[in-house]
Amino acid sequence: MSDEQKQQQAMADITRAVMNLLDKWKLDNKTMHEILAMPDDVRTRSFASFRDGKAVFPNHPDVLRRSQYLLRIADALRTAYPMNPKMTGRWIHQGQRRFGGRTPISMILKDGETGLVTVLSELDCTFAWDCSGSKAVSCAK
Repeated sequence: MSDEQKQQQAMADITRAVMNLLDKWKLDNKTMHEILAMPDDVRTRSFASFRDGKAVFPNHPDVLRRSQYLLRIADALRTAYPMNPKMTGRWIHQGQRRFGGRTPISMILKDGETGLVTVLSELDCTFAWDCSGSKAVSCAK
């Protein structure tokens, strides 16, 4: 398999995983477009093709970075609630005390990438440590 084929397969895997996650969260295409910061030339109707595996996400740094955050959030929720797979969809829509009663999804939508980082930091202490620990590097962008 060539490097280009491997990259295309990786994009297909990322697209499928992120679409499955966002569908579990019961988000509409417009909201998905916003969360992923899709380029303007990607229409919301393209999400049907992403969902069906007929197309992959564009190879755009913002889309790829946000996809990574989303997949890490999903992984952290699986770790936090290993006996309750439905909690992934529920938690994202529930008001959280540590977010001042706001829902994680509202933080992501209102604050963009910073909201993704905030939600991920709350769920994954290793990510939060990388952001604030001895390395002290910026995790958002």
